[in-house]
Amino acid sequence: MKNNEDLEFTGERFTPECVREIWYEHYHRYAFAKRLVSDKSILDAACGEGYGSYILSDSAKSVTGIDIDADSINHASSRYQKQNLEYLNASCLDLPFEDQSFDVIVSFETLEHLAEQEQMISEFNRVLKADGMLIISTPDKKHYSDETGFTNEFHVKELYKHEFREILDAHWNNQHWFSQAMMFSSMIERHDSLENKYANDILINKQLISDKAMLTPMYYIVLASKKLYKTDELPDLHLFSDEEQSVYSHYNKTIKDFIYLAKQHNALVKKHEKWLSIPILGKIIKFLDKRQ
Repeated sequence: MKNNEDLEFTGERFTPECVREIWYEHYHRYAFAKRLVSDKSILDAACGEGYGSYILSDSAKSVTGIDIDADSINHASSRYQKQNLEYLNASCLDLPFEDQSFDVIVSFETLEHLAEQEQMISEFNRVLKADGMLIISTPDKKHYSDETGFTNEFHVKELYKHEFREILDAHWNNQHWFSQAMMFSSMIERHDSLENKYANDILINKQLISDKAMLTPMYYIVLASKKLYKTDELPDLHLFSDEEQSVYSHYNKTIKDFIYLAKQHNALVKKHEKWLSIPILGKIIKFLDKRQ
């Protein structure tokens, strides 16, 4: 990877220079997908800046990243260079590939940016091999927008879970659904085991509930295929973190800053009250306050 000039972050396409929550969410999806693409031909549809295609190329046989934005593709082609990796300027609505060209199609956070969603999904179905897999994500409109009151100006059409399922059902009858969200939790990791077993407890109304689904899905990630994949090939829980613990570090810094400012504020309040207690000075302060 070359250290080229960073691609400007406009809010529409993620760039690796973003930090904290958005960085975790985007990198996590590709880390999850990387485990499923070993020695396969991959289409990364709407690859944006290109970082995700580069991650997948570490284990895939070949990766083709496409995006409708020419500047993003030029940046990706310059920054990320490997023999098994290429980038093309193309639209997800009119893919420039022969039928059944890819083993896996990866498309993260693309669907909600288009009005022609069925057309995009149909194109994915066309270029995906008969035994291939689609790995796709999109926000859950209920939790992403309705409950938060948040409006993403770049989203054309967000979907509720049943709407997302209906679009996928038109082509793939085998689906494995995953929820993705950021959450604050404490982890206990066993040192002497490589088995993928996990257990969890969640506190609800001061009651410990064991082995309950923990996440309120901000996003859905779905593995869709015509072939039935063994569920034991898939993790039940996939965790992602960075060595610096950047989100937690930012949280700690913010709390420390808040505590410091709170102490400063309290000290000023006490000093103000002390001044007010001095008869002449207190009258002057009250007079000035009225004039503001």
